[in-house]
Amino acid sequence: MSQCYKPGDFKKYFNENMKALGAPVPTTLFDSYQTAIGTATLLVSTLHTLGKGATMAELIGATIGLEKLAVAAAFGAAGYTGVVIGSIAVASGRSLSCGTRISDMFVFTSQNNLQFKGWHAFYVHNPQVLDKTHTFRNNVGMRMKSSPISFEYA
Repeated sequence: MSQCYKPGDFKKYFNENMKALGAPVPTTLFDSYQTAIGTATLLVSTLHTLGKGATMAELIGATIGLEKLAVAAAFGAAGYTGVVIGSIAVASGRSLSCGTRISDMFVFTSQNNLQFKGWHAFYVHNPQVLDKTHTFRNNVGMRMKSSPISFEYA
C-alpha cells in the first residue's frame, strides 16, 4: 500500500469528483474500489446491451442491484457511466498512487475491461472528468440531464 493511502480515501475522492461534476452518488455502490469496479462493470455491460441513447432509468430497469442509482435516473447512461469510470480512476489514482494522469486512465480502463463504445472520445472531449482544475467542471451533471446525446461518441 502506498504512503499516501489512508482507509476511506477512495470513497472520499470518488464522491468529491462526482460532486464536482454535478453527478449524484448513491450510497454503497461506490464505497470501495472493488465495489465501484463491480458497479462500473455492470453499467458498461448493460450499456453495451441497451446501446446508444439509453438513459440511466433504462439501465436501472434492465438490471438487478442498481436500484440505488435511481438518483441518476434523469441522466444519459453513456455520460453517467463515463463520469463514474473517470471518477474511479481519479479516486484510485489519488488514494492508491498519489495521483493520476490521462495515460493512467486509459491503462486503468483497459485493465479493468471498462471500455464502452466511444470511450476514448468521451475522455478526450470531456477532460473535466479527470482534471479538477478544468473550467466549467461543475456543469457536466447539468449537461448529462439536458443533452445526454452530447456524451455519446459512438
